[in-house]
Amino acid sequence: MLAEDSVLLREGLIGLLGRYRHEVVAAVGDAEALVVAVEEHAPDIVVTDVRMPPRFQDEGLHAAVRLREKRPTLPVLVLSQYVQRTYASELLDSGDGSGVGYLLKDRVGQVEEFVDALCQVAGGGTVVDPEVVRQLLRRRRDPLERLTPREREVLALIAAGRSNSAIARELVVSEAAVGKHIGSILTKLDLPPAVETHRRVLAVLSYLRA
Repeated sequence: MLAEDSVLLREGLIGLLGRYRHEVVAAVGDAEALVVAVEEHAPDIVVTDVRMPPRFQDEGLHAAVRLREKRPTLPVLVLSQYVQRTYASELLDSGDGSGVGYLLKDRVGQVEEFVDALCQVAGGGTVVDPEVVRQLLRRRRDPLERLTPREREVLALIAAGRSNSAIARELVVSEAAVGKHIGSILTKLDLPPAVETHRRVLAVLSYLRA
C-alpha cells in the first residue's frame, strides 16, 4: 500500500517496487484515502509520505500512527523530507515497536538500501534513518544550544515583540542580516516551512520553554 501525493514519485516507486517483485495493491495521494485503502486491501506493509493534502503538514505520519493503533502489527514505513520528531516518536512507540520504519526521502535514491529497509520492516524489523535517531536524541537537550550568541540575542528580541527593522536598529545591523539570522534560527530549531504554521511564533515558544 503506497501513499504519496507527488504523482511522479508515486509512479516511480510503483515501478521500482515492481522491479523487485513487490506488488503495490493500491496507491493513493492523501491520508484519508490511505486509511480507507488499508481497510479495503489489508496490505502486508504501508509505505507513506509524511506531508500530504489537504494541509501538507503531518497528515501521512498521523494516519500511520492511527493505523498502528487499530492494527498494532501492521508494518509501516514512513518517508519524509524532514524529521517530524513528535509523531516519529509516537510511530516508533506504536504497537510493540516492531514492523516500523522512518526514512528520509534521500534514502529512496539509494535503491538497494530502500528495498532492504522495506523488506526488514515487512518482516517485523525496525529501521530508523540515522538522522532521525540523531534528532530524537537531541530532542532531550536544550533546543537553543545550537544557536550562536547573536542568534540567541535576535530570538530574544523576537520574543519581546520586535519587528525585523526594530531588531536591526537595536543591534546596529542591516535588516538583511537580521533576516539571515532568523533563517538560521528557524533551521537550527527544526522549523521547516509548512502551510498554516507561523514559524516565528513556534521559535518564540521554543525560546520561552527553554
